[in-house]
Amino acid sequence: MSQPLPVATREIQLASRPSGRPVPENFRLAESPLPELRDGQVLVRNLFMSVDPYMRGRMNDVKSYSAPFKLDKALDGGAVGEVTASRSEHHQEGDVVVHTLGWREYAVVDAAAATPARTDLAPASAFLGALGMTGLTAYAGLLKVAEFAPGDAVFVSGAAGAVGSLVGQIAKAMGASRVIGSAGTPAKVARLLELGFDAAFDYHDGPVLDQLQKAAGPGGIDVYFDNVGGEHLEAALATLSVGGRVAMCGAIAQYNSTEPTPAPHNLMLAIGKQLTLKGFLVGGQRQHAAEFAEKMEGWLADGTVRYDETIVDGLENAPRAFMDLLDGANTGKMLVRL
Repeated sequence: MSQPLPVATREIQLASRPSGRPVPENFRLAESPLPELRDGQVLVRNLFMSVDPYMRGRMNDVKSYSAPFKLDKALDGGAVGEVTASRSEHHQEGDVVVHTLGWREYAVVDAAAATPARTDLAPASAFLGALGMTGLTAYAGLLKVAEFAPGDAVFVSGAAGAVGSLVGQIAKAMGASRVIGSAGTPAKVARLLELGFDAAFDYHDGPVLDQLQKAAGPGGIDVYFDNVGGEHLEAALATLSVGGRVAMCGAIAQYNSTEPTPAPHNLMLAIGKQLTLKGFLVGGQRQHAAEFAEKMEGWLADGTVRYDETIVDGLENAPRAFMDLLDGANTGKMLVRL
């Protein structure tokens, strides 16, 4: 006999809005009823969920590019799971799909909003990382936004994180003359060198500007992929060559700030150096998804690109995983296994 379908799910709700750094009391583990499955929907048992830095901004009640999380409701975000019931011709029971109703163990998902995960190519978790939005962010940010060209020298901040580690490897694969990364621990610096970065430094070891200019040498850098903002962005502006490009992806150094952040102080350099600083969201880069997937599948298959995962077990530990992510406790993609 088939197992009865679940009628409720455990989920993580936003109990209160953080002021500065999130704390455990901002989150609540709760149980909610599942809506009845309608035509064109699937029931998904989540296997992995993603915690991402952008989620910190959604915890504030401010207008932004992504709607704020609602109080006393489940948070959401990337997840990959197995279809356990289907009322859609597009997905069968047993299929593995990617969707955006994370932070819960089961989800009723519109079939049109569920994307197949090719688990014959890579483990399910990779479709939240290297083969998912994370990978597309790295690929499109470097090649389309920063307009990387072979021979460019590239600097990546937050380089041991999920996006940054891929940016550096993609730059090497596409013919960068030099790839430099910054990270927050000696172990992460060592890992970047293992992944093929030409130079890497721990930003705790001294001023970012001094370390970056030493790593870059007299030629400076042509591209800066910014995951951090603040002092890193200021150092990059000083080190960029004429015509340099900055892809502004994130500013994790500032996400928990309660006061305005002053850096960079040297933005005027962008005029004389004729720099391009361009912010982007991965949602605006979906037209490159097929091209990215084809390239990344090949790179993963032949070992050109490798990826790291930091996995935390249990839905109840998802808030801790998120808080640890903001503190830089992860190497590669931070995931919660459900």
